[in-house]
Parts: sequence; structure tokens; C-alpha cells
Amino acid sequence: MKQEPMMENLVNAYPYVFEIDGNLDRLIRSIELLSYVNPLNIEKEKHAFFASKYTQNPEFRYPKLKFDPYKLHRLFFSQRLERIKDEKLRTAYQEIIYYYSNMVQCIQTIGQKNRFHYNSLRVYGSPTEKDVENAKYILHFTDETQGPDMERKFTPLEAKEYFEEFASRYDFPLKIKYSTSIAADAMVSNATKTLLIKKNTKFSKNQLLTLANHEIGVHMVTTFNAQNQPLKIFSNGFPKNVETQEGLAVFSEYMSGALTLKRLKELSHRVLASDSLIKGYTFADTFDMIHSQYKLDRDTAFSITLRAHRGGGFTKDRLYLSGLRKIYKRYQQQKSMDILLSGKVSLDWEELIEHSLKIGLAVPNSYDNFAFQTNKNENKTLDFILNNLK
Repeated sequence: MKQEPMMENLVNAYPYVFEIDGNLDRLIRSIELLSYVNPLNIEKEKHAFFASKYTQNPEFRYPKLKFDPYKLHRLFFSQRLERIKDEKLRTAYQEIIYYYSNMVQCIQTIGQKNRFHYNSLRVYGSPTEKDVENAKYILHFTDETQGPDMERKFTPLEAKEYFEEFASRYDFPLKIKYSTSIAADAMVSNATKTLLIKKNTKFSKNQLLTLANHEIGVHMVTTFNAQNQPLKIFSNGFPKNVETQEGLAVFSEYMSGALTLKRLKELSHRVLASDSLIKGYTFADTFDMIHSQYKLDRDTAFSITLRAHRGGGFTKDRLYLSGLRKIYKRYQQQKSMDILLSGKVSLDWEELIEHSLKIGLAVPNSYDNFAFQTNKNENKTLDFILNNLK
């Protein structure tokens, strides 16, 4: 935990850094994008879409905004960054303000089709030609035989018990809630430090291991490491942190022995679904590609399509595969992952975090990812694929 005298000395040494960091923290708290972009009526529209024989594009409803976008923009750009004397930190907070201003525009336009999609591109980018080639390369591999570990037979209550047992090795509090309005089967809410479990689904043994290492082993670990950092930006998230954080999370699946070819193909389908947005595909078009061309069952195809088309065109999912590629390459180079687990940080900001560590504005991690300690992957096909991604 933070030591009060040390914090007092830091605040005295960098008063304007802490002032602006604190101001931004108060502004950023209200704009967790995932809490706004997940539709409220998923099951109703899913039923209607299936009843229409996959022709009627869903009409999703979204949560109402709990903030004034214009006021938030004004407050972001009223920060007096010129008072920060450390040039690296001043430049960093300037980029942070631009990033979160774009995020506000993203949230402001949820449900407004192309307007949201273009704002999403500014925050998350679009799949590159290399991303699409990597996805298609993975999809060329023959499916593996599905063993009993892939059978969905565990209830949300059993999943909750599994996650609580998994998290017992840590001393941070694990809050778990059920939800009917999330696109994933489980996800972490960084703002509330809560693991959300989809209420109306079942889980396989492999999926429980996957989600535990992904959501708790990385997303919860970085949430609580960030909580112990002097600066709040470690909790709120540095620009472009999603690719690194999701890359770490899928790499945690790999190291724990949970990653499967099926899972890699799922990430590949997400890339192609994101790419379909650039091509102007409708929800029904993307679903048809995933369901008919790539032969996924209709529930899985709907979930992947939903993740890409929610809000009006959401490209976040393209980052999982490219993030895994970058983290795996780092692992091959035998580089430490510690800095990347220090909070919601990005590979792009590694130099700044090293600088912050030197001057005391960042501290060593309180929690580690246990999967990173020993490679339990025994699937040679996965190693072959990961070694050959471009």
C-alpha cells in the first residue's frame, strides 16, 4: 500500500501532475465505454433476428448517458498542462486528454451507426491487412477434436464458485455479479472492480480456466496493481491500452494451458467481423459470413457479430489477436511482463512508465500473474501458429 509520508513528498515534488491527474480521474470515472456500448435488449433482438431467418437487422437499445458530453470536453481542455515542468509527463497528459476526448465522442454517438463507427475507429483503429491475413491463416487449420472439457455444462453459480476459488490465491477482494446485458460470458468492470458473469449461459471446464486466467489473472491483477500506483491514470487507462491488456490476457490463457485452436479461431472470426464493418456489411451480412461461410453455430455467430456491430460498429475486438502476437513476441525475447501488469498500460507507454518508476511516480507491482511463471501449453499446433504470425 502507499505510504503517506512518501506520497506527501511526491505531491510536493510534482504538485501539478497530481492536480491534473486527480482532475482527469474525476472526469474519466463516468465514461467507462463498455458500460454504455452493451445493448440492454440483446436476448429480445436475438430472438427476433432468429425468427426472421437472419434477415431483420436488430434494433438495439443502449443505456442513457450519465454525463454531459459538452461539459466534459470543456473540462478536459481546461487543464493547465503548461504547469507540468517534466516534459515527458506533460506530453503524456496531453495525449491522455485527446484520447479520452475521443472516448467521450465515442460514447456520445452510441447507436448512431456510422457516426459511432468512425469515432470507434479513432479510438481502436481498424484491422490492418496483416491482421486479416493472420486471421485467415489461423482459420485454414483443421479443427481439433473437442473433448469433454469443451462441453458447456456448468451453471453461472458453479462458475462463480470456480472463480472465487481461483482468486483465493490473491488477497484482493473479488466482487462477482450476474448480468443479462453483457456481450461476453464474463468480463471485468474496472470502475467497480467487479467480475460480471452472464446469467443466461453455461460454461465448459476449459472456458472456466480460460476466463479465470484472462479476467482474473490479468484484468483483475492490473486493476488492483493500478489501485496501488500513485497516479490514477494507471487505473483509468493509458491511451491504446486495450491491445496490450487483451494481448496479455490471451497470453495468460496460453501460458496456463487453456488456449485452444478453437479459441484462436474465435479471435480470428472477431477480426474478420471487425473488417466487415470497413466493407460496409450490415449485421445480417456479417452474421451470414460467420454462420454460413465459416460454419459457426448460430449462437456463436450472433455473439461475434453482436460484439462487432454493437453501438453502430465497434472495432475493439480486432485488437485481441494483434495484442497476442505482440506479447508472444515479447515472451520469445524473454522480456519481463512486469511493467505491462502495473495497471491499464500499453506497450507504447513503456518508456514513460520506466521514467515514472525512476522518479517515484510508479511503484513495483503488488500482484503477479501466476500463469506467466510456468508455460503449461502442450499444444504444438498453437506454438507453430504463434511463431508464424506476421
